[in-house]
Amino acid sequence: MSKDLSGKTLGIIHAAVFTATSLEPIAREVMPEVSIMHAGDDTVQRDNLSAPIGTIPKANFYKFATFARFFEDAGIDLIVLACSTFNQAVEFARPMIRVPMLQIDRPMMEKAVATGKRIGLIGTLPSTMPSSERLLRQCATDAGKEIEVVSVLNDKAFKILRAGDPATHNAMVLEDIKRISSQVDCIVLAQGSMSVLEKDVTKNVVPVYTSPRLAFERARTMLEQM
Repeated sequence: MSKDLSGKTLGIIHAAVFTATSLEPIAREVMPEVSIMHAGDDTVQRDNLSAPIGTIPKANFYKFATFARFFEDAGIDLIVLACSTFNQAVEFARPMIRVPMLQIDRPMMEKAVATGKRIGLIGTLPSTMPSSERLLRQCATDAGKEIEVVSVLNDKAFKILRAGDPATHNAMVLEDIKRISSQVDCIVLAQGSMSVLEKDVTKNVVPVYTSPRLAFERARTMLEQM
């Protein structure tokens, strides 16, 4: 039986404020009694996207640590970083912040590592892929396992999504999933926004994992253990 978490507060830090709209319903489904607070800055995503692939502007790590400190001062019980691209910000901020923090993708990556050795990684943002693969390999190292990563970047799908055609974007990602499923033991979707495909992949021939629900389930467990 789940522990009642009334009185607990979850803080979510976003690289772009629009992601709060898609993530809050999932969080509330998993922990309806928890107060949820958001912090975000659209310039973080802007600058992540404009930086050379595989690099993160130092100012963005500072911004994350600043938001985390604001949440700490406000009495937040747990912080989730909702951006895949600069997930390393959590690791940099931990020595400075007393509040427990969770990368939104980490539970997904850990589940993938536990599922099999050959893991598909599908993303539509070039800036996200290096960070997602780094975290996936880090989870494998922490688990003492060796993995192979099959990466698929479909940046054309992201451009179509930004142009206002989510249906075509979703169809393109589903086609990528179908195409590599015979090559891997499981698949992870690199961006939290891809959780809209959660119901479409339940019957895929190999497991397909998205991050938000797994992250908020882990967050609930962490809050219950406090």
